[in-house]
Amino acid sequence: MLASLRHLARLLAIARTLARHDALFPLEEAGLALPVVYLARLLTRRRRTAARPGERLVAALQELGPSFIKFGQALSVRSDVLGESMADDLSALQDRLPPFPAAAARATIEAELGKPLDELYASFVDEPVAAASIAQVHYAVTREGSDVAVKVLRPGIEAAFARDLALFEWLAALAEKKRPELRRLKPMEVVAFFRQMVSLELDLRLEAAAASEFADSLADDPRVRIPKVDWQRTSRRVLTLERIEGIPIDEREALVAHGHDPDAIIAHAAESFFNQVFRNGFFHADMHPGNLSIDEEGRLVMVDFGIMGRIEPKTRAYLAEMLIGFLEGDYRRVADVHFRAGYVPARKSRDAFMQACRAIGEPILNKPLHEISLARLLGQLFAVTETFEMETQPQLLLLQKSMLLAEGVGRKLNPEINMWALARPLAERWMREAQAPEAVLGEVVQDIAAAAAGLPGLARETQSLLADFKEGGLKLHPDTIQALAGGRSGSRTLLWPLWVALGLLVIALVLLARAHL
Repeated sequence: MLASLRHLARLLAIARTLARHDALFPLEEAGLALPVVYLARLLTRRRRTAARPGERLVAALQELGPSFIKFGQALSVRSDVLGESMADDLSALQDRLPPFPAAAARATIEAELGKPLDELYASFVDEPVAAASIAQVHYAVTREGSDVAVKVLRPGIEAAFARDLALFEWLAALAEKKRPELRRLKPMEVVAFFRQMVSLELDLRLEAAAASEFADSLADDPRVRIPKVDWQRTSRRVLTLERIEGIPIDEREALVAHGHDPDAIIAHAAESFFNQVFRNGFFHADMHPGNLSIDEEGRLVMVDFGIMGRIEPKTRAYLAEMLIGFLEGDYRRVADVHFRAGYVPARKSRDAFMQACRAIGEPILNKPLHEISLARLLGQLFAVTETFEMETQPQLLLLQKSMLLAEGVGRKLNPEINMWALARPLAERWMREAQAPEAVLGEVVQDIAAAAAGLPGLARETQSLLADFKEGGLKLHPDTIQALAGGRSGSRTLLWPLWVALGLLVIALVLLARAHL
């Protein structure tokens, strides 16, 4: 009760900020805590503006601070929830905040690393080179003479996120309870996914580990450069990385002036992104121009590993086949992939879904090749999910965001080139290899091995269950006993699962006995 009152008070303050920017519509359309919304509207003077709703929402989220900036960025790929125009506006949400004092950064470094600053760094630049919602970055030189970039968390940021995440979870639970039709969008799962993302960003040791793993995964590509981690100067709230100079990837004129070929950069960026997603299943999920640059040797430099995405092998195969199906205009294949993957319930019409895929694909794919956006295509696909009860796939949301950012970078370098067309031969070759008999057999063997690895645990649990049964009989939950006593027909309804369970137990015992012979 107290927690709910606390959330309501916090929600009122948030609603007043939204009302001030004339951006209360997300809460109004969701139908959540409407009395709070009405009260906020009564208590707040609204700013008159000709800005679009999405632009007004961006201004409000910017004022509300770090958690809301991050959440707005996460929602920028949810065109299925917000619509194309709103998602476009949220994608412009900048993760920039005024810097916190250098004295606080110095104090954090000394407290985290347990040494005076001058024992760790020969020089430390107080003016940060970047200040975002979670951390800011300072340049420094180590005692050994290495140029480094030092990332330091904002003071109190963990507590601020914990408070706001608790509110997001409360709102998501309220949405699932009060608006059952919203459950297919998995609001609780989306917030849980957001919590997981934030928890990774709030522990800079995990970002360091991601940078190290990412470098290992791309070690076979000499045209990519990932900064090395200085583990001796890294902790939960401080991250020290190799400093690499480069030209921001969206500064086309500067790149050309330094002798770099923009078209070659696009081709390599497309290949690198493909390898990250489909070959490795581990990709950089925040590929905006501020995190990408080209060094003097023409290598692609990537920094900031707080947001990384993972896709398991089967999903990679489904995704590749789906995208190739769209590019070929083979909508039957696209529909088959969705049903085979279980993204669309089997009871839905395959032909109707194929027709919906055609309605999405034709307007996009009939454009000139350089105007085709696969990220937009995915967004359109997510937008038809309500009709076919297709559940949200959180692991694909980061991918769509990354594709959108990558497309934006490619178009700035050369608007006449479609980077996904460059990567298509790689996708087709990868699919042929992934679907080869030996690859499929290898996957089956891995599944069997994983199942076999679980047998000892199953044996132990079965032995424990039998021991309990021998000692005290079969113990039923009080609710089950009450239901069994409630009537004859109810007893039959509840007894058949028990008989099935006992039958499965007997089968398991027989299999285990044979395995030990």
